[in-house]
Amino acid sequence: MTSRSDEIIEADHIDLGYHESMVVHDLTMTIKLGEITALVGPNGSGKSTLLKGLGRLLKPQKGIILLDGKAISQYSTAEVARRMAVLPQSPTTPEALTVRQLVEQGRFPHVGALRMLRQQDHTAIDQALQLTQMTGFADRPLDTLSGGERQRAWIALTLAQSASLLLLDEPTTFLDLGHQLEVLTLIERLNREQRMTIILVLHDLNQAARYAHRMIVMKAGQIAADGTPEKVLNASLVRDVFRVESDIICDPRTKKPICLPYSIFDPMPSEDAQVPQIL
Repeated sequence: MTSRSDEIIEADHIDLGYHESMVVHDLTMTIKLGEITALVGPNGSGKSTLLKGLGRLLKPQKGIILLDGKAISQYSTAEVARRMAVLPQSPTTPEALTVRQLVEQGRFPHVGALRMLRQQDHTAIDQALQLTQMTGFADRPLDTLSGGERQRAWIALTLAQSASLLLLDEPTTFLDLGHQLEVLTLIERLNREQRMTIILVLHDLNQAARYAHRMIVMKAGQIAADGTPEKVLNASLVRDVFRVESDIICDPRTKKPICLPYSIFDPMPSEDAQVPQIL
């Protein structure tokens, strides 16, 4: 597989799984610089497993993953962390840690053997707090924050790594609607203003269509569809992948597609479901 200058990460015929259980099968894909890519699909489709593989949290049992044209397995852990930041689903918040202390951990791939923060490290930490609008929360313990504020603190940690690639596993899980929009708006701003390449797992198809340049739809460990939201999100795909009947309309504000589900797809309706004739 040949790396091109606009491709930051590539997967070449990879299998991913846990022990004897395969989840992702013979998957090939590339991620382009400067895009937001949303991985979507039903539970168990392999989207989080794929993200773990791309983030070197899970080793492929077959195939190879390239980062900047080099096998990701050939990098040291610190080298990967300087290029890529990974935020897992529902990270555990250390007790009594302040926001600044959490964000400081993002600089560990850059510090020397003495593990002492230098001026450039403090500058990167301050910038990460500023970008996530967490400067005013820097000295607050994490356990005193709201769900949205905690998620922004974790994103600030990843930004402190100064990596150009950000991987997020369901960053809006367990957040209310307002905090979901807060986090997704931040992700969009980081892509636009900091030119970060972002891969994120989302459950909400409408959020993926609204905030991502590209949607990769997973089904049974393989890619069922891949392209822009306008190309990917249609009633046929929603029926095939999610087993749901839906209407797809155009958002009058963003012009992006919106999925309106209205029933479970039943390929063989029972006789009982038929409307009886009136004699």
